[in-house]
Amino acid sequence: MSTLTLDVREVSKRFGDGETAVKAVDSVSLAVEPGEVVLIMGPSGSGKTTLLSMMGALLRPTGGTIHLDGTEISALTEGRLPDIRLRQFGFIFQDFNLLSALSVLENVAIVAELAGAGSRVARDKAAALLTELGLGERLDFLPEKLSGGEKQRVAIARALINDPALILADEPTANLDSKIGHEIMRLLRGIAKERGRSVVIVSHDQRIRDIADRVLWLEDGAFRDVVTMATDPVCEMAVERERAVRAERDGETYFFCSRGCRDEFLGGTLPDDSRHPRSEIAVR
Repeated sequence: MSTLTLDVREVSKRFGDGETAVKAVDSVSLAVEPGEVVLIMGPSGSGKTTLLSMMGALLRPTGGTIHLDGTEISALTEGRLPDIRLRQFGFIFQDFNLLSALSVLENVAIVAELAGAGSRVARDKAAALLTELGLGERLDFLPEKLSGGEKQRVAIARALINDPALILADEPTANLDSKIGHEIMRLLRGIAKERGRSVVIVSHDQRIRDIADRVLWLEDGAFRDVVTMATDPVCEMAVERERAVRAERDGETYFFCSRGCRDEFLGGTLPDDSRHPRSEIAVR
């Protein structure tokens, strides 16, 4: 049985025919593990949204295969896809896409009801999730009464309500200021790690690179670069391995966002610290 949440193999998407055909995505492959957060970046027109739409079974690829939890969703009939989207995916959009006539609680509960949950069960589950996201005092508010950050937290709750295997986010910080956008993305990362949910984000926002486990650069429909991230054990910020401050101990390498975090780490104690005397520490 596959341990991958998402397995994209040699996927392409072509629009049009003949000489006017445009290849938006060109033989892209990507494997995402449970709990992993992948950020896909690239210039406008690079194919990011097209690729995300194919991953979310919103658009059928011209070539290649897409597997979700071992099921080849790219081969499913159109009749089966709505249920897959409802139960197996959570979608987060830059414009929030909340229903203006429904309260915060209703916006989230309705998604659980569509998946077959009873009204009481759906509302209780939605209330618990929204409270966890800091919106317990906003359950009866209409979306127009919320700030941008609060709307995006409602959108995250809606994406999570049916316990999906994969969360897909399209420019989720585009309508948020820098501080709030980063806080929301760190919140999403924490939930993904805690619940073992995979997250794929497409964005232009360089400010959220540190919340990802991997950063992929998409250009002209193909991946051009891959940045592997590591977690700073002190501040828990994700940092690029290639640019991070490092310390080694007994053959194990730790990555830090700054010398301050590294020094704090080396000055403190670690699990089983007695087995790692200071003389065995190498700093780079």
